[in-house]
Amino acid sequence: MRIGVYGGSFDPLHKGHLALLNGALKGGFIDIAIVIPSARNNFKSYTNQLPAPYRYYMLKNCIEDMGEENVFPCDIELGIEGTSYTAVILEKLTDPSYISDYLINNGVKKKKASEEHSFYWIMGSDTLASFEHWYKPADILARATLLAALRPGDDTDVSKIASGIEKSLGGKVELFRFSGIECSSSEILRSGDLSMCPDPVVDFIKLHDLYSEGTRLTGVSDEDKVRFFESAIAMYPYLKEKRLLHTLNVGYLSSVLALRFGEDPGKALIAGALHDCAKELDLDYQKQLAGNYAGDVFDDRKLLHSPAGASFAREKFGISDKGILDAICYHTTGRGGMTVLEKIVYLADKIEPSRTYTDLTPIRKAAETDLDEAVRMTVRSVKKKFDEQGRDIHPYTLAMMKDLRI
Repeated sequence: MRIGVYGGSFDPLHKGHLALLNGALKGGFIDIAIVIPSARNNFKSYTNQLPAPYRYYMLKNCIEDMGEENVFPCDIELGIEGTSYTAVILEKLTDPSYISDYLINNGVKKKKASEEHSFYWIMGSDTLASFEHWYKPADILARATLLAALRPGDDTDVSKIASGIEKSLGGKVELFRFSGIECSSSEILRSGDLSMCPDPVVDFIKLHDLYSEGTRLTGVSDEDKVRFFESAIAMYPYLKEKRLLHTLNVGYLSSVLALRFGEDPGKALIAGALHDCAKELDLDYQKQLAGNYAGDVFDDRKLLHSPAGASFAREKFGISDKGILDAICYHTTGRGGMTVLEKIVYLADKIEPSRTYTDLTPIRKAAETDLDEAVRMTVRSVKKKFDEQGRDIHPYTLAMMKDLRI
């Protein structure tokens, strides 16, 4: 098969990206397209608006919802350490054992998936001129043909550039025209106009309140931003889509609440983002981790992930700040004498944007001005649910209720 490989930030994915892919497919240049959101882009580093898992799931959901049968999302970069160089990605992707398994997992019949394939690295013609300055460009051309899309209005002598690349580096460069759509991710972010994004992407953005004031990381240090982006990637193997997006949402909201109520937004970002990091670990491992941090006071299996998360954050993610670890440990139960940070993570866990299990409007409104009142409202809601289910309330929660005069 002729396999097109299309990498980029996709921050956000827009109709121009899809038009380019459809041009390559319908023009008969490739049989299928593999789309790879970058994890650590060498040119943009951590200037991406969103961590890689958001952008991967945004892409994946869009492709699935739109029924794009010959377009497959790929998370290969989430499993590679270091910068997302094209040469490194292609080295792994084109390995026969990897590509065969990948194609089979995406519904391609085993016989066809096991054939010898030819690879095409899809790119815009506007980036072709800088290709010789990429990391190991000759290695890229040894594994894939460059397939450059001629964008409408591009008056550059692309054929001359392509010939120069072939002459100096070897390999092959092919060009194709497509009916382009004039839009860019940067312009979408600047204007806030999502009309050039496919409907599934718009729905995803709205569900998680992305590209908003809540995701700008105002007041967060560069060091904490890096830790947040890296933690998002590191959690990817341990958490399923819904849980990972939830815990990252809590990180963003915790950062906003911290700015509002006088706490360090960077600490809140990390505590919130990692609060559920142990949620889907093996239960016996959770018990071990929980015991390492808090002894045996969390014996309910539904609560184990909280102290286990504190222990896992310390051991796996290198978090040593006790305030952050305690906020993770007590995010389910609360406790007497809670710090502002602990209240923030406790609250954010219950009201982050994708939470839709009940009408959270009154609590979210209270959280704009009064942290304690928003926490009181949340605790009352939790107590009502426990009473209806006949469940006992944890002693730490009772101590928190006493402090809050509930």
